[in-house]
Amino acid sequence: MTITIFLVEDEIILARSLSRKLKQLGYQVIGTATSGEDAIKKILEHPPDIILMDIVIQGEMDGIQTTQKLLKSIDIPVIYLTAYADDETLDRAEASGSYGYLLKPPKEREIHATLKMVLKKHKDAESLKKLIQESQNSLDEKSQYLSMTSHDLRNPLTAIQMSSDMLKIFDESWDRQRKLKYFERIQRAITSINGMLDEVSLVSRAESGQLPFLPQPLDVVAFIQEIIVEFEPLSENKHQLQFQYEPISETPVLDKILLRHILANLLINAIKYSPEGGVITLTLQPTSEGIEVQVADHGLGIPKADLPHLFDRHQRASNVSRIAGTGLGLYVSQKAVERHGGTISVESQVGEGSTFSVKLPSCTCLDSSPLLQES
Repeated sequence: MTITIFLVEDEIILARSLSRKLKQLGYQVIGTATSGEDAIKKILEHPPDIILMDIVIQGEMDGIQTTQKLLKSIDIPVIYLTAYADDETLDRAEASGSYGYLLKPPKEREIHATLKMVLKKHKDAESLKKLIQESQNSLDEKSQYLSMTSHDLRNPLTAIQMSSDMLKIFDESWDRQRKLKYFERIQRAITSINGMLDEVSLVSRAESGQLPFLPQPLDVVAFIQEIIVEFEPLSENKHQLQFQYEPISETPVLDKILLRHILANLLINAIKYSPEGGVITLTLQPTSEGIEVQVADHGLGIPKADLPHLFDRHQRASNVSRIAGTGLGLYVSQKAVERHGGTISVESQVGEGSTFSVKLPSCTCLDSSPLLQES
């Protein structure tokens, strides 16, 4: 791609000579101006790759003042043209944010070397600026996530504290059944905390492209039954958890930790967003390529406008803002599904509920590389 240059020079003969030299060197002069006011107008309309700016020009502003005003609106490298090499002029030029200067009349070799150097410096500066911005964005997201997680941790920690206090106070007067109720509350809180900590670990690894992957042959029916038993206390007997399945003839090769996170997250969401007494159904069936697991509820449902972005990082449905959540569970679940070479999708209707479908190949490649390749 040809590098474009805008030339600000009020000496017509020198401007023509410079334009000719630049063309011979393979550059394209896309515009010229003799005053700062005219230069700003033209440059903002059609930005070049580099600006060659004479310091002494026509109009109310000199080249340095013109550069300072330009750089408030646009980031383009500026090289000064000057017949003066005194310290005062060079100090002003350096302080204005330029990338360098050429003494008039410049030679072709000096022009070409300076332009190449300036382009590299500007490219490096842009890369550094992008890296800094990405790092800042990452820090902001991590800070936001830690803030949300610490807030969400308070509820289960409070439940543990209060239940423990009650058990201590009424240890001698309560019967076994009543004590069991508070022990179950503690167990639910611990399960919730463990889930949050697992999510923190998986989010960090997924974002850095280092999600561990250790597939092994898995009795998926027994595995899901164990998860159902584990999550029944979490529903506080307010929801019916049902598991329906068809026989699986071929034992799938899956990562237990990642599969557990996928199913746990879908079950937690179904419990969280379903009304008391609602039925949550987990269905397992074979497919031509492997297995499909569905988690269906009759809860709030997801607005149609939210569906395309539901698996994005920090995205949550617009109708659940009053319910605690980080917006990262589905993001990590999708990464875990993709690590298996599978897909995850959702069908939902507001007020009727949602069905999440996870399709996984039955024979995932037994490559235990820890890296998750991001596209």
